[in-house]
Amino acid sequence: MPELNLPSDASPGNLLREVARLYTRAQRVVADCCRSTSTQCHLLTELARSGPLPLSELGLRLSLEKSWVSRAVEAMAARGWVSKVPNPSDARSWLVTLTDDGVRTVNELNQTLDAHAELLLSRLGAPERAAVEQSLLILLKALRSDPAASCCLPPGADTAQAKDDSSCCPPP
Repeated sequence: MPELNLPSDASPGNLLREVARLYTRAQRVVADCCRSTSTQCHLLTELARSGPLPLSELGLRLSLEKSWVSRAVEAMAARGWVSKVPNPSDARSWLVTLTDDGVRTVNELNQTLDAHAELLLSRLGAPERAAVEQSLLILLKALRSDPAASCCLPPGADTAQAKDDSSCCPPP
């Protein structure tokens, strides 16, 4: 087995950050971020996960400022990826919804990213791949129970523990 070229600090926290950093960079390059901005890709994938959302909640879920979300949504609407409809529960806001073209764009993006992940994992032997897949499931379970991972989210969003807890959220 070839020797690993580990960072000088091979602590679990540093290793996890390094894996997340490199994987995120590789996914951005591979996807070319769906021929749009990184912000638009994040918004598209969040809408695909959650369904229609008010602009404000979309920003909260992705920790983005309202102005960034608004500009990105306008650009995506101009491309035909999303539509904005009045929010039936709040007449002062809009719901952002994926259009059929937006759904196709997200599906293409997910297929491209899944193929990249499959290629990456195919470089591992069967026992290593099984260990990585099991570790990812364990890590996902831990993240879903981590209050920091669900901070500022409404109940039921992303994790069973999600909550709108202002104690962990910066002021708007």
